Amino acid sequence: MKAPILLTLAGVTTAVVLSAQTQSTPSTALLVLSKGDLTLSTVDPSTLKVLGRVPSGPDPHEVIASADGRTAYISNYGGGSFNTITPVDLVAQKALEPIQLGAIRGPHGLVFAGGKLWFTAEGSKPIGRYDPVSKQIDLVLGTGQNRTHMLYVFPDLNRIVTSNITSASMTFIERGTMTGRGGGGGGGRGDAAEINWDETVIPVGRGAEGFDVSPDGTQIWAANAQDGTISVIDVAAKKVIDTLAANVASANRLKFTPDGKQVLVSSLRLPDLAIFDASTRKEAKRIPIGRGAAGLEVQPDGKRAFVSCTPDDYVAVIDLASQTVAGKIDAGKQPDGLAWAARR
Repeated sequence: MKAPILLTLAGVTTAVVLSAQTQSTPSTALLVLSKGDLTLSTVDPSTLKVLGRVPSGPDPHEVIASADGRTAYISNYGGGSFNTITPVDLVAQKALEPIQLGAIRGPHGLVFAGGKLWFTAEGSKPIGRYDPVSKQIDLVLGTGQNRTHMLYVFPDLNRIVTSNITSASMTFIERGTMTGRGGGGGGGRGDAAEINWDETVIPVGRGAEGFDVSPDGTQIWAANAQDGTISVIDVAAKKVIDTLAANVASANRLKFTPDGKQVLVSSLRLPDLAIFDASTRKEAKRIPIGRGAAGLEVQPDGKRAFVSCTPDDYVAVIDLASQTVAGKIDAGKQPDGLAWAARR
């Protein structure tokens, strides 16, 4: 966390902190990371106003909120070299003590599921799971793939999917059978159980990064940044069933709309947001938004999308009914990761 900045004017010293202008956090909020300012902004989605900013820790890339909407977690990436995740108290609007990952380096993709924080770590090639109650990492699974970047955890908690940029692959990780380990030996310890996790590596296009699972859980669409293509994967068969010549070079994020009818793709270098029809797998619209975009989040009711236009220092608000830019949010320099927080 940055120390407060001290300003002296006419002999008066005033402590200025990032949260000085913080207002109460709404029950539903958009979270926006600023890589340039090293902050997390809380935005009121009804007014599009920033209500508070807190320190994000070094090199923030992704953010996710806990299921109760009270805590945010920020991955401190460092190009694959850093080893912390910064939690933020969204109610009090303050950064908490960083989570130390030890030898696990380069945390990036984040998911909160089953009451725990799941994360990827590019520098060490695993996914990990952190328990906020015990404050311990209770699971580490290696992928054996280069630059394991983003992940999705299925609601049943038995299946995980990651994108692996440099290896041009997606990895399915599935909970397998439980095996007993003899440990009794008359000592009263009984048998302990080990859980086997099975992995399936699926080759896709070069630079696979942003991806999403369809709302019905049957397909995965993965945007391949270097090829400009989209790989469509059948979840049950665990194989690519189509490759779309999508013209989405430097694609960064891909999201389904909640109804599963459309797929949105942001690009780091292209000036527009691409929209595809999920049923026909054809391009439906390109919406000019700026000079490039990174983070992408769809509002839970499907009415709007938010796109971090990193080179332009704003977040574009997209009306998905009219497919036009309906506003812009100033949430700091070089906005990137976005997340939705709904307090319970």
